[in-house]
Amino acid sequence: MSQKPVIGVIPLIDYVKSSYWMLPGYFGGIIEAGGLPIMLPLTSENTHIEQITEMCSGFLFTGGQDVSPEIYSARKIGACGECSPERDAMETLLLKYAMQFDKPVLGICRGIQFMNASLGGTLWQDIPSQFSDTITHCQKPPYDVPSHEVYIDSGTPLYELLKTKELPVNSYHHQGIRLLSEKLKSMAKAPDGLIEAVYSPKHKFLWAVQWHPEFSYTRDDNSLNIFKEFIRHC
Repeated sequence: MSQKPVIGVIPLIDYVKSSYWMLPGYFGGIIEAGGLPIMLPLTSENTHIEQITEMCSGFLFTGGQDVSPEIYSARKIGACGECSPERDAMETLLLKYAMQFDKPVLGICRGIQFMNASLGGTLWQDIPSQFSDTITHCQKPPYDVPSHEVYIDSGTPLYELLKTKELPVNSYHHQGIRLLSEKLKSMAKAPDGLIEAVYSPKHKFLWAVQWHPEFSYTRDDNSLNIFKEFIRHC
């Protein structure tokens, strides 16, 4: 029996219920693409992160709370939402080790924001009040339908995969990339200029998108193909 690549998935955290939880679409997209997802423990213990990095074939950095402005040396504004120190601490170490050992990483929503901030970029803490409110970045349900388009840069890995310069996407976020990390390259932008997809040209597969393929992979081939490309590299 062939072994499926094991994908470590960052859990979401609910402070009110004192619980970790998971959106089924993260697991479903990985399974449909040929991987075997497992939910990771939230830990910042160095030896634990090293073992997790060795154990898993790749990692999915999920959505969730706002990234702490402390990571990019900014003061928290009133419109910044709840942060998660536990996730920030774990993901800082996990991203470091994943990049060091060139393990494939896919970031979604908070994932693109955290990766950019952790690698030296900055964020808009609240897009409507700090950047633009010309398009809907935080749509209402249902979340599996597009709310705006993104324009994909030709010559990028995302264009090579999807073979299109315009892609309808869903959108559910209020933070986004402000200054792009020097370690990342943009792959797509929203009509208002917000960066919506990035990659690292120095790694086998380090991609992140601002939209939510975990909500739309069952009805949208492009969303599923992003998961498949991730799992193929795993």
